[in-house]
Amino acid sequence: MAAAAVAAAEVLRECGCKGIRTCLICERQRGGDQPWQHQKTHRFIYYADTGWAVGAEESDFEGWAFPFPGVTLIEDFVTPAEEAEMVRLMDRDPWKLSQSGRRKQDYGPKVNFRKQKLKTAGFRGLPSFSREVVRRMGLYPVLEDFRPVEQCNLDYCPERGSAIDPHLDDTWLWGERLVSLNLLSPTVLSMSREAPGSLLLCLAPSGFPQAPVEGATAPGRSVPCREVEVAVPLPRRALLVLTRAARHQWKHAIHRRHIGARRVSATFRELSAEFGPSGRQRELGQELLQTSLSFQGRPT
Repeated sequence: MAAAAVAAAEVLRECGCKGIRTCLICERQRGGDQPWQHQKTHRFIYYADTGWAVGAEESDFEGWAFPFPGVTLIEDFVTPAEEAEMVRLMDRDPWKLSQSGRRKQDYGPKVNFRKQKLKTAGFRGLPSFSREVVRRMGLYPVLEDFRPVEQCNLDYCPERGSAIDPHLDDTWLWGERLVSLNLLSPTVLSMSREAPGSLLLCLAPSGFPQAPVEGATAPGRSVPCREVEVAVPLPRRALLVLTRAARHQWKHAIHRRHIGARRVSATFRELSAEFGPSGRQRELGQELLQTSLSFQGRPT
């Protein structure tokens, strides 16, 4: 127990930040505050049962809504016992320090996205404890042919000021669907878009969250895309799937203020068309899939 406490204390003194990214640890060491970040002006809340984003209460756009396609949320995807066992097995392997107060474990090929090169040395597949998770994914229509080739575990905790900046995932290697399992605590996925132009809004009907009928009501207001943030609530033990616009056009982030307790996410990624059966690198893709789905992996 004493050794574990010492190890935990060491983790809270170490920092993996580089460049402009920071966490509570390096901010204290440098004697500065968290770098200022532009806060989106208008906040909308995503409702999974309707697929619409609705203006937050007491905001300028309360009662106004717009369709937000490409998000699927499956609650209680694993049981509390399965969650506890998964995290226990993750914690048996070392966590590597990462940016912005996170720790990580990677099960996948080593990739240089800028040069579009990858190395398979050391990659032995997804971990054995993910076999049942992947099997269960296939029971849902949105994931019935989903074959992940990479798993990335991220560990967040409030003591480190953990967060992840707004970003879009790579599209050279990774395919259409991003799938993430949210463990240990609820959080909020914050989605933003830097595109020019405006979003057209409809009045949400009384009694929302029943679904508005797209096109039934002429848009009465608009809001600049760059000023909008959509909050997607992520319950504990829920599975999130991002596709279409939510995958390719809206950046996703986890803000520091939305980490109130330890959170672990396991994100699964599939191959892009270039590595698929008709793609230019189909042979490499087949090799990666065979390795991945052997479920013999350890963190690389």
